[in-house]
Amino acid sequence: MRMVLLLALLAGSGSALYAGEAQPLAENPATEKRLLAISTELRCLVCQNESLAGSHAELANDLRREIRALIEDGRSDDEIMEFMVSRYGDFVRYRPPLKGTTLVLWFGPGLLFILGLAGLLRYLRRRDRAITDAPLSAEEHRQAEALLHDNDSRQGRS
Repeated sequence: MRMVLLLALLAGSGSALYAGEAQPLAENPATEKRLLAISTELRCLVCQNESLAGSHAELANDLRREIRALIEDGRSDDEIMEFMVSRYGDFVRYRPPLKGTTLVLWFGPGLLFILGLAGLLRYLRRRDRAITDAPLSAEEHRQAEALLHDNDSRQGRS
């Protein structure tokens, strides 16, 4: 009897672990729309490969609450973006602005691709130069003729 009661308690407590916290919604749908638009442009600082809008991290929830408060305070989208960048740096934006500190973000992958391609072409050219058609020595020529003659005799040719 005690075992059944213990199992029932464990089964009931497990569902509480999976219950998610209800997302607070603003009373104004326009505020929620702006929040969604802004948070899709921002990177979750915990997940880093997910937008702030799609992240379930606790920090993402806090940042969304902060953005909602800024929207309700009457700040513009640009002011909110400036606030987030001043606080967390250009990394928080999915599309950072083109400036001196973000040149590597914008041009680094292309530059690495070009350098890799140039290295591959250089390697292939060196390898082609190293492979030369050297004429057969007399001994190698004799061995090749013997192999060809042996192959012809197996196939019934003379």
